[in-house]
Amino acid sequence: MSFGRGVLEGISQYLVENPPWSVQLDLRELVVTPPAWLEHWDGDGIITRSTTPEMAELIAKSGIPTVNLTDIYGNQRLPSIWNDHEAIGQLAAEHLIQRGLKRFAFCGFTNHQWSEARYRGFQNYLRPHNANILFHSSDWAQARRTGWETQQAKMVQWLLELPKPIGVLACNDFRGQHVLEACRVAQISVPDQVAVIGVDNDQVICDFCQPSLSSVIPAADRIGYEAARMLDQLMRNEEPAERHVKIAPLGIAARQSTDVMAIDDAEVVAAVKIIRERACSGLCVAEILDEITIARSSLERRFRQFVGRSPQAEIRNVQMKRAQQLLRETNLPLSQVASLTGFKHAEYFSVVFKREIGQTPGQYRSHLS
Repeated sequence: MSFGRGVLEGISQYLVENPPWSVQLDLRELVVTPPAWLEHWDGDGIITRSTTPEMAELIAKSGIPTVNLTDIYGNQRLPSIWNDHEAIGQLAAEHLIQRGLKRFAFCGFTNHQWSEARYRGFQNYLRPHNANILFHSSDWAQARRTGWETQQAKMVQWLLELPKPIGVLACNDFRGQHVLEACRVAQISVPDQVAVIGVDNDQVICDFCQPSLSSVIPAADRIGYEAARMLDQLMRNEEPAERHVKIAPLGIAARQSTDVMAIDDAEVVAAVKIIRERACSGLCVAEILDEITIARSSLERRFRQFVGRSPQAEIRNVQMKRAQQLLRETNLPLSQVASLTGFKHAEYFSVVFKREIGQTPGQYRSHLS
């Protein structure tokens, strides 16, 4: 969804810069039968993201210049612009390693070349780290037909059997949502036991997930722009410099699902989980100690050893991250931001925010606009 919109924005940008084009837009599912109009269409060129083998055969017979954006089936002998899927896998692996993780897994879809390529990139980056990557895959088409819940039990069992803590690359954001939901059912803590990263940075999906899903950001608009440019060349009977182009990802949108420090201490992990879940509800260290049978001095010492700061400082850290998100993504008044981050008074919230972030909340928000 988000990726497709980005591709359209890139095509639109090329059209604005290189008029005039007359465009017929046919919004379709990715894996469906070819449109009825294609066999008798007299257009000059096609950009397609739903190139099934049957459609590729029709296009080849028609001789219409075509740029293929479909990466499900591999090379379909059409000029193509694709994501660099191996680079996506490598970037995700680097992100998880930077979180201190030493165990890794991949969750993908069967019979999709793009999923397999992301797995290869993930593997290749982790090979020098001697990582044994655990793998789970299931059929996308079946999940779309019957609902992914039919496959959930197998994923839950897989997740329960994984060594922990572990970092999981889900082949896309839909798969990341599946993994997070299965973790919830299995009562597995995210990100402390399982850190999850998806691909596509579909903000609606990522922000609806609990916790919010980190994701690799593809260059969707550039793919659209380069596809339009390649098609323009083909329609002018010019041979592109490359007929099969791969576009590297832009980076990582880091969210809560990978906000982890790999910790090999059960009490500290439990305390961190409590803080992540309740820091913005006015949590104090005494309430943590009510639930974890450990002396305060021991908790303080072990927190500094594994987290690098005190439990109280970690509470503040979680509150400030939430405050920054609310200031970035909403227009809520300061009093409401303070309340939603666990502060009774907006004035005290402002003092703490300035001390921790180096700016007042108002300055932070104004610098974003």
